[in-house]
Amino acid sequence: MSSDARSDIPTGSWVDRHLPPPARPYARLARLDRPIGTWLLLLPCWWGLALAPRPGGFGWVDLYYAALFAIGAVVMRGAGCTINDILDRDFDARVARTRTRPLPAGEITLNGAVAFLAAQLLLGFLVLVQFNWTAVAWGTASLALVVTYPLMKRITWWPQAFLGLTFNWGIWVGWVATNGGVGWPPLVLYAAGVAWTIGYDTLYAHQDKEDDALIGVKSTARLWGETSPRWVGTFYGVALAGMVAATLLAGQPEWVAVLVALTGWHLAWQVAFWEMDDPKDCLVRFKSNRDFGLLVALALVIGSVV
Repeated sequence: MSSDARSDIPTGSWVDRHLPPPARPYARLARLDRPIGTWLLLLPCWWGLALAPRPGGFGWVDLYYAALFAIGAVVMRGAGCTINDILDRDFDARVARTRTRPLPAGEITLNGAVAFLAAQLLLGFLVLVQFNWTAVAWGTASLALVVTYPLMKRITWWPQAFLGLTFNWGIWVGWVATNGGVGWPPLVLYAAGVAWTIGYDTLYAHQDKEDDALIGVKSTARLWGETSPRWVGTFYGVALAGMVAATLLAGQPEWVAVLVALTGWHLAWQVAFWEMDDPKDCLVRFKSNRDFGLLVALALVIGSVV
């Protein structure tokens, strides 16, 4: 799978190989050909599931819930991307990397995108109501973030922080779906997830910093400029410290906190060898956060069942 140097639409993906032509633009609108965003939305959900004590103590993560979160992440990531592309269609038409997306390229009409969004939100709701009603309420509350996040790049230099608030909301849903209540552990883990997202999305934003400057789109990449490695490293450090603290607050053994802490080598690697003026390197390090998130999930699951 590859993509044109000036486009973020992959060519030769499974979407092109297996879907009929009329369905392909909608699959691309939902980013089904680029699963990294789905992983980054899903992993915090799994963290919340694994961190939360089950009735009677820790134990195996509910695999049915884990599968529901996987389906929900695909659907809601698609819905979020659809909202983003609807709101940003004029911006996207002026940026080299995004002008080939389905809406600015004219492959999908605005009415078609709105109808597709409604279908995704309905499917997401059907997944959500499989959980307890507390989780349904928390999940529904996330829509306020999903809808407003795409507007943040117009009004603040910190849209990455709002993305963090949105993409890590699944920590709360995973926790309350399992535990039924709230507390300090999910709050601390949520704050850690926000810091992690600020870091990795700054890596991503450095791909577009020149185009963003021309059209007036704000980001932490533009705000921090040449000092970005120092800032990303700081936020990664805060994220790791919060993840370690959350495991201890949740009552998991101290050796689990050590396992979580050891995942920090991955974050250190991202920053130490980052070539922030190379868009390809930015994308590689951004995508590597799937592996970091899986390592944290593995540590939390081990701590729950051993």
